[in-house]
Amino acid sequence: MSRASDKSDQAAPSAPENSGGPKHVAVIMDGNGRWAKARGMPRTLGHRAGVNALKRTVEAAPQFGLECLTVFGFSTENWRRPVAEVSELMGLVKLYVQTDLDRLAREGVRVRILGRRDGLPPDIQEIVERAEAKTAHNSNFLLQVAFNYGSRGDIVDAARKFAIQVRDGKADPADLDEAMFGSLLCTAKGPPVDLVIRTSGERRISNFLLWEAAYAEFVFQNVLWPDYGPEALSEAIEEFRRRERRFGGLDAHDVLAAG
Repeated sequence: MSRASDKSDQAAPSAPENSGGPKHVAVIMDGNGRWAKARGMPRTLGHRAGVNALKRTVEAAPQFGLECLTVFGFSTENWRRPVAEVSELMGLVKLYVQTDLDRLAREGVRVRILGRRDGLPPDIQEIVERAEAKTAHNSNFLLQVAFNYGSRGDIVDAARKFAIQVRDGKADPADLDEAMFGSLLCTAKGPPVDLVIRTSGERRISNFLLWEAAYAEFVFQNVLWPDYGPEALSEAIEEFRRRERRFGGLDAHDVLAAG
């Protein structure tokens, strides 16, 4: 049995009592390949273990006061990987929906898929549409899966949408501001991002939520994604709570010093 399977029944640590925790956490799930390599396994088994980690994390998230979890499942750049690995990743999407969609629907989780639909295999498009339709009216928790997603591409797509509106006489260039531009992104219906987590010890954001994470806090954790779960999520949230978010302004101490 894999270490990820050993963690499947792991209870979530008690949610901290103090307020001020994040409401929207975004996760770059990194380290599946290295997890598998360290165990002499093929990368595909690392991805399968990563699905178990996703299940644990989604189940635990509401217990920490989260209202939205966004995970980076498959980037537009991931198509460059070997065909067999891409096929395995697509198969895992099917597996996750088949095994968890009914439970997510019962528990009031709304599922949204972020990213370009064009170019996805027809069976994956059908699964994406089914997951969104089945959970469309749920409101207890929002799970967003960035799939065939790249933030630069999404920004370009938003700019193209606005350009078309101007061309068609439906908008004027002077209409464009940050709020309007944000409404054209595929993430527009989600809440602001408070915290971005990347696992595996890497310290880069890899074309993920470049616009949306402008004022988010970043936490980089050394745990490989297949080993992730409630305990690691709790540690990231506690790190977030220790920080003072200024959004470009001054904290109370700095204001007093400046005065």
